[in-house]
Amino acid sequence: MHAALIPVYHADGSLYAWASEQRLARLQSAGLVARVVRQRKGHITRAILFLRPGDPKPLSTNSVMGTTYSFKEPLEHGRAWDLCNGPRFLDTKMALS
Repeated sequence: MHAALIPVYHADGSLYAWASEQRLARLQSAGLVARVVRQRKGHITRAILFLRPGDPKPLSTNSVMGTTYSFKEPLEHGRAWDLCNGPRFLDTKMALS
C-alpha cells in the first residue's frame, strides 16, 4: 500500500508541494511548518508553512474585494437593500438624508 501524499501550502494559501509523511516530518523538524490540520481520527489533511523572509504578505479578502456596506436603495417601486463599496455608499447616504 502506498503512502498518501499531503498538500503543503504557503502562508498565502497557494499550493507549495505534495509531501509524504516522512517529508512533512522533515519540514516540521526544520521549523518550517506553522500548522498541521488533522481530521478527527488523527489523519493529516494539510500543512501550512510559516511566512518566510522575502515572501509577499498574504492578501486579505477585503483588500481584493473592498469593504461592503448594506443600505436601503430607493427604487421606483419602493426601497430595497443593496450592497456596494464606499464612495457610492457615501453619495447615496448623503442623497437620502
